[in-house]
Amino acid sequence: MTEEPEVPGSAGHGECRPYLVHWPQGGATRAWSGMERAHELGYARSIGVSNFGVGELDQVLAAATIPPVVDQVQFSPFEYRRALLEGAQQRGIVVEAYSPLGTGRHLSNETVRRIASHVGRTPAQVLLRWGLQHELVVIPKSTHRERIEENAQIFNFTLSDQDMAALDALDRTNGTDRALERPWW
Repeated sequence: MTEEPEVPGSAGHGECRPYLVHWPQGGATRAWSGMERAHELGYARSIGVSNFGVGELDQVLAAATIPPVVDQVQFSPFEYRRALLEGAQQRGIVVEAYSPLGTGRHLSNETVRRIASHVGRTPAQVLLRWGLQHELVVIPKSTHRERIEENAQIFNFTLSDQDMAALDALDRTNGTDRALERPWW
């Protein structure tokens, strides 16, 4: 179980923060009753999971009295887990994309750079906008003020269907419903 940073705009909630089960290690439902209890006691405003595939989401939902609100998963055009996104949406679970910039690796991709040049944006803005247009919550990381400000400038443009299709084609996961290609544990 990992603590997530307080959500912007949640002032006045004190110690009430969202919590996630970080990995399904030990079984998808192993920690869920404790998560529900934390929510019931007011220790967590919302509860969710991270790195859960559709099968693991179904296991949690079958056992849950409080369903997860979010599944935080590595997600970008290069990890476009279509079936996972569709499955989560069908179950009313939001997908939150971590590493949407591939920890910087995706910024130099030729397709990403070509689209960025075409729309007059940075590669980071294109990757983040792609996530928004797929109805993802995107959480890019940066410690540089100018990059944080740049990353926030993604709400006043739209990628064309052609650009979205070109980015979608970068997927290396074959549209899997799994959050991880293989367990790390």
